[in-house]
Amino acid sequence: MQQAELKHFYIPDDQSVYLLSHKDATKLKNWFELCVSQLTKLGYCDIEMIGKGAFGFAFAGTNKSGEQLVFKFSRITLPQHIQDRLEEEAFMQGLVEHPNVPRLVEFQRIKQQSILVMGRAIGEDLEKYSLRVGPLSPRIIIKITIQLCEIMRFLREFHQNGALRPIVHGDIKPSNLVWDEKTEEVSLIDWGSCVFAQIDCSGQTITTNVMDLMSSDLQQTNARLGDVYFIGDDQLDGKLSSPRFDEQGLASTIYALASGQGSRYGRKAISPSSLGLPIEFAKILTALMSDDPQERSAGGDYLLQQYSRFRYLVFAPEQDQVQVCSVPTWVHNEIKDIETVVYSSRKSYLRQQEGINADDLNYIDDAQFERYYKNYLQGMGETEKGFIAAVSRLGKFPVVGGLAIRWEDEGIFVDSSLNLFNPSLQLSFDRSVDNVINLARAISRKGVFKSCMFNAKNTLHVERKLEFKPFIPHPKLQIPYELSKKSLAENESRMHSYFEDGEDPDELLKLPDELMSQIKSLNAIHHTGCIIFEALPKHLKIHNYYTLLDHNMELEFKSLLKEIIDLIPKITGLGISGFMKLPYKDTRFFKHQLEMEQKFYPRNPKKDVIKV
Repeated sequence: MQQAELKHFYIPDDQSVYLLSHKDATKLKNWFELCVSQLTKLGYCDIEMIGKGAFGFAFAGTNKSGEQLVFKFSRITLPQHIQDRLEEEAFMQGLVEHPNVPRLVEFQRIKQQSILVMGRAIGEDLEKYSLRVGPLSPRIIIKITIQLCEIMRFLREFHQNGALRPIVHGDIKPSNLVWDEKTEEVSLIDWGSCVFAQIDCSGQTITTNVMDLMSSDLQQTNARLGDVYFIGDDQLDGKLSSPRFDEQGLASTIYALASGQGSRYGRKAISPSSLGLPIEFAKILTALMSDDPQERSAGGDYLLQQYSRFRYLVFAPEQDQVQVCSVPTWVHNEIKDIETVVYSSRKSYLRQQEGINADDLNYIDDAQFERYYKNYLQGMGETEKGFIAAVSRLGKFPVVGGLAIRWEDEGIFVDSSLNLFNPSLQLSFDRSVDNVINLARAISRKGVFKSCMFNAKNTLHVERKLEFKPFIPHPKLQIPYELSKKSLAENESRMHSYFEDGEDPDELLKLPDELMSQIKSLNAIHHTGCIIFEALPKHLKIHNYYTLLDHNMELEFKSLLKEIIDLIPKITGLGISGFMKLPYKDTRFFKHQLEMEQKFYPRNPKKDVIKV
């Protein structure tokens, strides 16, 4: 089995350093230290890593004048022509002199490493802010939209050497917007996908001289891809670059922030008209996210013409949300340092067609496309993609547990054990769980989807130098577990396990019979949690999360966990196999619902009390 096939099993977020092999983790750590030492030698202080993406890493630091700066490094593992994009990014960002865009300081090379230095935007990126506070209020949504429209208008009217040369940012998304909560100002960052527009909003070619008309460059796009969770179809399909791209990015971003989602793909099930926004604005968003290109263009034109009127909208004072989550969530008062990873099985049935030909999309040479789309989302319907993205978002909270959804003709059946270890995030987490349920209700097909959430810091690693040699665990290696606060015998609560529902067609690793026997014995003890074996050519990962509920069985439980470790050398082959056990059979049922009901902001907000 080729290692490439394993990419289907993780929701495609950045891999935690705790999931890397010792060699790769050491290499990454050494590289970080090298970046910090290089910046220190250049005279900067207070250096910290603040972000990472498909193409590079960003560090923050302070110069001798006390100004906070950002340093962007390209990944040295990428092909040289991809690394060279950092210099192109510096050139484009240097052209954009706008108060809501961090200024370019300089671009420099130290040996083979390129560094882009720029001012640091004040505040917190809107993805992190959204995860902290949940869906943003209509007032904040409108305020962010107005500022983005002003940036977009500036980019469309950009002139170079007396000629109109509109600029396309190409990657507008929540994590590329920094929000200053005090001043309520937004900054647009990360200009790595920025290009000059090839066509204007009416589809006419933009040329600076007659020779451009004869150039082959006008026959192929200069566009960079951007994040596939937020870009529109034209950009994804490789059309000529246009300011319309940024209209799509703006619409996707505003929709995601208003609904508390991590993508644009939920738009059909959770429509912009269901988010409690002012009716005119909701209709604009709906038009901008339409399948009809003419309707999208009309929505963009209307927004850019009318956005200044939205400054005069009146909003009532915001009140705390009182909405109860669709399924139970357990919020622990203790705050744990958890780096959550989501593992999900049975994704294959979410695909709409078999035999997808990835060669059809080979024209895109883009690391983010490879990571998000080609290896993962391609072939799914929009709502299915939205559902996967919503499950992925749960992994951005400090949460452990599991979720199982079963689709039947009459509706969906949901079993869950979701343990959140930060009470301040409950509102945002509950709304994220609601989104998972609402998107699941809109999917009409039979099947089961299981998802485990575990702490990457607890993942065990066993490595081997040669593929044909067995994995030999360290003598002191053991699977951790916790005891529940109160001991619960089997008859005090109802057991619920997904072990006995047959072999999972998506679990590629066949475990030895002796190991399966121990897991079956473990299954008979009252506990909750999961164990997942991920076998790579030279690296075995054992992801785990266990809480023992029947304390009287601790000795036997501990003994079985040790026997599982002892049987690791018998594991052969490559792939992933996992087992999850939920503590209670408290199944929740929801009828199918293709689209949520319409909900708009009141026309007279002072008359009606608003619960946002």
